[in-house]
Amino acid sequence: MADQKKKKKRKNNIQILIREFDPTKDRPAVEDVERRCEVGSTKNKNFSLFTDLLGDPICRVRHSPAFLMLVAEIAAHNEIVGMIRGCIKTVTCCSKSTRNSGINASDLPHLAPVYTKLAYILGLRVSPDHRRLGIGLNLVRRMEEWFREKKAEYSYIATEIDNVASIKLFTHKCGYFKFRTPSILVNPVFAHRLRLSDQVTILRLELTVAETLYRCRFAAAEFFPRDIDAVLSNRLSLGTFLAVPRGSFTDGLWVESDRFLSCLPESWAVLSAWNCKDVYALEVRGVSVVKRAMAKFSRVIDRGLPWLRLPSVPEVFTPFGVLFLYGVGGEGPLAGKLMKALCHHAHNLAKERGCGVVATEVSNDEPLKSDIPHWKKLSCPEDLWCIKRLGECYTDNSLGDWTKSPPSFSIFVDPREF
Repeated sequence: MADQKKKKKRKNNIQILIREFDPTKDRPAVEDVERRCEVGSTKNKNFSLFTDLLGDPICRVRHSPAFLMLVAEIAAHNEIVGMIRGCIKTVTCCSKSTRNSGINASDLPHLAPVYTKLAYILGLRVSPDHRRLGIGLNLVRRMEEWFREKKAEYSYIATEIDNVASIKLFTHKCGYFKFRTPSILVNPVFAHRLRLSDQVTILRLELTVAETLYRCRFAAAEFFPRDIDAVLSNRLSLGTFLAVPRGSFTDGLWVESDRFLSCLPESWAVLSAWNCKDVYALEVRGVSVVKRAMAKFSRVIDRGLPWLRLPSVPEVFTPFGVLFLYGVGGEGPLAGKLMKALCHHAHNLAKERGCGVVATEVSNDEPLKSDIPHWKKLSCPEDLWCIKRLGECYTDNSLGDWTKSPPSFSIFVDPREF
């Protein structure tokens, strides 16, 4: 008992230095901490999810307009025991009703986006041997200092709804509020290709056309990035795909013209694909030998008898990649059917790319949520987003505090942060 008290006292006397990540010397130590901080649901003790950042610790923030990574180091012997990443961008926080101006403009009001500067915290890790020393809290506070220096008005984090330690840190000690609970929907990539409906036509949109569609139809959605053009033109974005009922058009020229929006049929659906496989790899660990054998057997049957089109468990027990779907939406009575066709197309694209799963994240109130194929056992029905207001120096309106606003029907999940 006395020895334990001495160890605890020595731990509390450790001097921790918070500094910026140095890629020239910190990479091996950071990767070691990542390996020891395997992520898994606290409700499921039977497995953990390991993330391989492929040698690039800042891979999940480097595509954002502004980003920073901090490390916590024991000053006495330069041992890295924690780290945190953060990024900043401008997004839609709400919308306001306006009227178009001009001779040919409609008198009907439309929703215009209201933008704010938003910061995002992710990748907070503390070595298991150095927890409960306030290291995580100090990392968050230092990151928030940088956010304020960059004039960010809000900061938010995403965590599992049952991650009690993380929720306590941010809501009890850092002043964050529970804000949104979107759903992460995950579908396996089978050994066989999925059949596409012959009643649906799928078109790949040009970058300028895709940007036009998103800005005109999605810009009022919460978290919509103002730099959507940078997202769509990023090398990791594999394209934007539009599904319409077969026979909705006579040729494909209209999808590249200035008349694109006016030519949209009554029913349509759209999504974009992001290649996470080139950013990081995931691996499920800790699953029993029996379950691994059953999963392997399902894949053998699927590969050997592809014409049966049997569902199979993907190879998730070795590193696998993710194809992430973003900008998911649509309109019209056939939008659900069209979205299913797009998801089948995305599955086949993921298969060609060698990905293990297809994932997306949508609002719980998203009208097309039930039309997105997913396995419940692989998905997360409620991902918890917590938010905090940092200041009042940026918002371009006086519509109030975003943290107190009710949930909207749709959110736009930025693929750069998934």
